[in-house]
Amino acid sequence: MKTIDLLEQEYPEKNQNPSSLQFSVQQQHQEEWQQALSQAVTNPKQLLQALQLDASLLNDDVLEASKQFRTFVTESFLKRIRKGNPDDPLFKQVWANPLELYEHPDFENDPLEEAKANPVPGLLHKYHGRVLLITNSHCAINCRFCFRRNFAYHDNHFSSKHQQAIVDYLTQNPTIEEVILSGGDPLLLNDSRLGELLTLLEPIHHIKRLRIHSRIPIVLPSRMTKNLINTLNQSRLLKVLVIHSNHPQEFNEEVGKALAMLHLSFLQVLNQSVLLKGVNDDVETLISLQQTLFEHQVQSYYLHTLDKVKGTSHFDLPLEHAKAIYQQLQARLPGYMLPRLVSEIAGKTEKTLIF
Repeated sequence: MKTIDLLEQEYPEKNQNPSSLQFSVQQQHQEEWQQALSQAVTNPKQLLQALQLDASLLNDDVLEASKQFRTFVTESFLKRIRKGNPDDPLFKQVWANPLELYEHPDFENDPLEEAKANPVPGLLHKYHGRVLLITNSHCAINCRFCFRRNFAYHDNHFSSKHQQAIVDYLTQNPTIEEVILSGGDPLLLNDSRLGELLTLLEPIHHIKRLRIHSRIPIVLPSRMTKNLINTLNQSRLLKVLVIHSNHPQEFNEEVGKALAMLHLSFLQVLNQSVLLKGVNDDVETLISLQQTLFEHQVQSYYLHTLDKVKGTSHFDLPLEHAKAIYQQLQARLPGYMLPRLVSEIAGKTEKTLIF
């Protein structure tokens, strides 16, 4: 596999423009992203102050919602939220809304029944030919609509305690061709730990593909370092990175550089979004998002309907509304920009296509 060093030699023109990729030494990058993570906003009061929003938005219900599912927002993402605007679509994704406390009868802790597909701690096996590893319990941003916001991470994630059992399970199941890294966010593993995980997978010959699901390139783009890319490229596995963006406002120059770096490394990059009431539930926003993704050489993949997780019902849309929006997307976007509208239904062995 090619490393960034080799790619820089083969494509020197990529490095001549000072506004394009700028790689510094590994340690500087690591310090940058780790420091950025340590400086994240971790409570609603901080969030309001940083965004110059009215303190009257803070009340006991907001504090309780944040207690149940912690507020966590990187400074990078925070800078893209418009100050003084409580209706900003990025703000709505991270603000602990009192409506999260509403006990909706159709929303539950584990609507996808992941607990039933958890044969080994840290591993989910729901679909034929592929398994998912819960690499850790943390993300660089806590999205309020997260479908694992109530997941029992304690002692149920990839760790030294469980890694041999996971390797044994993979080795003994030759139908498994793909391993999906999820979490939490797998790219919050440091490079050394991520390399160790890949080394565990390498000798299992029937595993051909590695898929990484991560919001990091969008919310903590400084994590996309030269050393991280080289770590991934050293693996024989075919690699796909699925990022997660819901709104075109999430893109800026910093994100663009991170995505350009991924493209340069020959990683295949896809995007999945969630259809969210009050955030991106209009056709113009979604068209702009798909066009922005294409400009950054990211392939549209899935547009998910909301998973009915307890605490997220205020983001839900009627299915007929989702269909109507998607029909407009179909009419106005070329096929190569069009994501597939899907739902995930507990017990099914595949995503359910709405169209």
